[in-house]
Amino acid sequence: MESVFFERPILNSPYAYPVWHWQLDAQGQPTGDIVEERRKAEFITPIPRPRKHNASAQQSALVFDEGAGLSTAKQQYDPTPIINQLRPRIDQWRALPNPRDWHVTPETQCLLQHWRHHDFADVRPFFCQVEAIETIIWLTEVAPNGRQGRSFLEHLANANRDANPELTRVALKLATGAGKTTDCLADHKRGAPVPEQALHEWLPRRHAGHHDQG
Repeated sequence: MESVFFERPILNSPYAYPVWHWQLDAQGQPTGDIVEERRKAEFITPIPRPRKHNASAQQSALVFDEGAGLSTAKQQYDPTPIINQLRPRIDQWRALPNPRDWHVTPETQCLLQHWRHHDFADVRPFFCQVEAIETIIWLTEVAPNGRQGRSFLEHLANANRDANPELTRVALKLATGAGKTTDCLADHKRGAPVPEQALHEWLPRRHAGHHDQG
């Protein structure tokens, strides 16, 4: 069955939402079976420490066993990446048909409509590129206005507290070959809008009047 995987390792279009993935066994080898859903992110991430520390509580805190033996009383790790919780929020927001329900600035709304629906002639953004900038936009313009969104911002704030005091830094990890050099990685202070200049760098130099050849 593994030969089927090597004959057709790529199942999804780079320009569309991924809807299939090859199943892997416990050793990370293909089983030959196709799963009809997006693959979940699976990696171990450090758990951000709380802003305020209680000495007595810290001493009695149990060490979380993430299954890999990495966690200690000083730094604990989580085998369930927060991205698996964030992706469904972005998916629900992306699916809203009315731009007024996106809760973004007019400039951002225009850019989102362009990236999602423009009939690109040649250079066309990959889905992962659009999703990365959608995620930054959601965290910047949408998340502050809702309870669930603020929980993600609190997670980011805790993660940034030691490395970047008073400055929230957001970057999205993309796979090799996904076009990171054309991606927008936004450094912003909490509540500041995504820089328009950086966003406009995504716009292609040629516009309407052509059909997609990709």
